[in-house]
Amino acid sequence: MNENSPSLTVKEWLRRATRLLKDAGIPSATLDAELLLSHTLREPRIWLHAHPEAELDIRTQEIAQARLDLRLDRVPVAYIIGHKDFYGHAFRVTTATLIPRPESESVIELLKKTFSAYKNRTNETPLRLVDVGTGSGNLGVTAKLLFPAFDVTLIDESRYALAVAEKNAASLHADVDTLHGNLLDEYPHVADVIIANLPYVDPSWERSPETDHEPAEALFAKDNGLALIKTLIKQTDGKLSKSGYLILEADPAQHDEIKKEAGAFGLICAEIDGYALLFEKLR
Repeated sequence: MNENSPSLTVKEWLRRATRLLKDAGIPSATLDAELLLSHTLREPRIWLHAHPEAELDIRTQEIAQARLDLRLDRVPVAYIIGHKDFYGHAFRVTTATLIPRPESESVIELLKKTFSAYKNRTNETPLRLVDVGTGSGNLGVTAKLLFPAFDVTLIDESRYALAVAEKNAASLHADVDTLHGNLLDEYPHVADVIIANLPYVDPSWERSPETDHEPAEALFAKDNGLALIKTLIKQTDGKLSKSGYLILEADPAQHDEIKKEAGAFGLICAEIDGYALLFEKLR
C-alpha cells in the first residue's frame, strides 16, 4: 500500500475484509473483520456501524491490512489484538497461553453454583482454591473476582504463561498468588477447591488450523489426551481436603473415563455442565 492507494471508508474496508476472510474459509468472517478494524481504530465495534462513511487514512489501512493478513494465515484474532473476553473481563493473551474458550465458562458456573453461600463470607478461614495450568489466569482470576474471600493460587509450568497471568491479575485487581510448578508438585498446601483446564486434546483429533498457533504443551496430552488429568486426579490424594471439590474441563467423550479414574481416588462426580465436571471428595 502506498501514497497513491485509494482511500477507503469503514464500510468499504469491512466489506472487502469480510469477503477475503470468507474466501479463506473462516466462518466468523464478519465478526473478525470488525474486531480487527475496531482494534486498529481504537474504537468499539458499535462505532463502526455508526460511522460507516468515515474514511481510513493510509497508515490506518496499512495497519489494518497487516492484521488482516495475519488472520488470513489463520492466526487467531485474540493473538492479533492481544486479548480475549472471558466471563465479562478482557484477558491479555500471548502465544505462550491458550486462548480462553466459552466452554471454560462452565467451570465458573459450577464453581458459582457450588459456593454461592460463601460469596459474602469474610469472617471465616478462607477456602484455598488453586487453578492448575492457569495459562492466562482466566479461571483463577475470575474465581477470585467472584469470591474475594477465597485464597487463590495460580499454577503453571510455563514461566511465560505465569507472567501473563500475573499481569491479568494485576490489571483486574485480583489479589492472587502465583506459583511456578508442574501440576501440584510444588503446591505446599491442602486445597479446598482445585480447578483445572489442562491439556486434553489428542494430537490425532481433527481440529481447526488456528490451534497450530497455540502452545502445543497447553493443548495436547498423551494417553488419548488424559495423561495430565489422570496425574492431577492422583495428586488429589493428599492435596485436596476431605469434602473438597475438583472441577475439570475435558471433552465430553472423555468424561466416562475421567469419572472412572476419579472414583478410584474417592472422587464422586456430582454434576456435569457442558465440558466441565464437578467432583466431590468423599474420603
